[in-house]
Amino acid sequence: MSTTKRIATLVGSLRKASYSRRLATQLQLIAPAGLVLDIVEIGDLPFFNQDLDATPPAPWVAFRDAIANADGVLFITPEYNRSVPAVIKNAIDVGSRPYGKSVWNGKPGGIISIAPGALGAFGANHHLRQSLVFLNVPTLQQPEAYIGNAEKIFTEDGEFVPSTKEFLGNYLQTFQRWVGTNAAGS
Repeated sequence: MSTTKRIATLVGSLRKASYSRRLATQLQLIAPAGLVLDIVEIGDLPFFNQDLDATPPAPWVAFRDAIANADGVLFITPEYNRSVPAVIKNAIDVGSRPYGKSVWNGKPGGIISIAPGALGAFGANHHLRQSLVFLNVPTLQQPEAYIGNAEKIFTEDGEFVPSTKEFLGNYLQTFQRWVGTNAAGS
């Protein structure tokens, strides 16, 4: 039996050079052995409309399969107007339907929020937690990961500065244990 945990990683910013995407790709490089962060693209998901659930669009089916087959889920989110971006909310809605078949149910999760301001997207982080509680996603509580002053966490080469690399490396180790403890069948 493989001990490798595959994590569906959702990036809440669509901008190609966003801090969120840069953070997610750097996390892939520093993830501990046995933890694989697969970025699941959410920008092309058609908006959730229950009328489409009888014959779901192919992107919905692929997305739902990706989440269902992952051992856990990691949200990397910026903050838009003290909440999460629409693409994250849409992904949550698409994955939660049809009623009674939510791909989120029991899936261990984590949240890292990032912003150029000092608050580190605190509002988005906690707003997202509200939805995850309802969806029965056991979400890592500690350490909390609010990354503020985003422009200062990367070197000129695009890598994490040492203090950020250490903090997020520790976060990922804790998250790996969280997923192992809370994964279905554990």
